[in-house]
Amino acid sequence: MDEKQRMLSRVPLFARCGGRSLEEIGKLADEIDVKDGTELMHEGRPGGEFFVIVDGRVRIERGGKVIATLGQGDFLGEIALIDGGPRTATAVADGPARLLVVAHREFHTLMADYPDIRLEILQALAERVRKLEPEAPI
Repeated sequence: MDEKQRMLSRVPLFARCGGRSLEEIGKLADEIDVKDGTELMHEGRPGGEFFVIVDGRVRIERGGKVIATLGQGDFLGEIALIDGGPRTATAVADGPARLLVVAHREFHTLMADYPDIRLEILQALAERVRKLEPEAPI
């Protein structure tokens, strides 16, 4: 197992994946290091990437207000890739961070080829909706 696969295996989203799957996922994801204050996405703009936080924190802002801070193992950017709409929030590195980045086409490959990962992403999406819309009808 190489370093990227070890890193992927520590991310909760990929925890159920075996060595061969981690190898394939590793081919879909690029690893990047970003500086404090780096804007990963901007509310209202189109989005083409999905991010998984390997190390560090990312601040999520909506309408200029901080609504969440994500950390190691969290992911973001899936909403715009699932529905093709604009970004629902701005995401900014809160200190230096190491991220895995999956582009639009590779994200859809990930969703199609790995049902466990697709389920994890959809469950996280539902949880986010419940937190943001506690009065939403069932």
